[in-house]
Amino acid sequence: MKTKTIALIAALIAWPALAAADPLEGNWVAATGNTVRISSCGNAFCMKVTSGPNKGKEIGRMQGSDGKYKGTVVNPEDDKTYSGSATLTSANSLKLKGCALGIFCKTQNWQRR
Repeated sequence: MKTKTIALIAALIAWPALAAADPLEGNWVAATGNTVRISSCGNAFCMKVTSGPNKGKEIGRMQGSDGKYKGTVVNPEDDKTYSGSATLTSANSLKLKGCALGIFCKTQNWQRR
């Protein structure tokens, strides 16, 4: 009985943290077909490749909320960094944009895995 009570209290304490996860967090399939994990890291969201030839590389950091984020994105092929933005277009779709000099931009659409 004591073990069940302790487990219930622990679950209730953890519940707000679980419920407060940002909708950006999770596993996403990039345009390359590789999986990218977006997770909280300090006051930002870090993007890390979790499959494919660039596995383990951090490819960006974003800050924001409510489906709109800004920060940097890194091309894992040449390690060049660009100003970036991410917008959730639905619960399972993300539009990621990277720009050089603010005018030369590329956009990718990612799907939640």
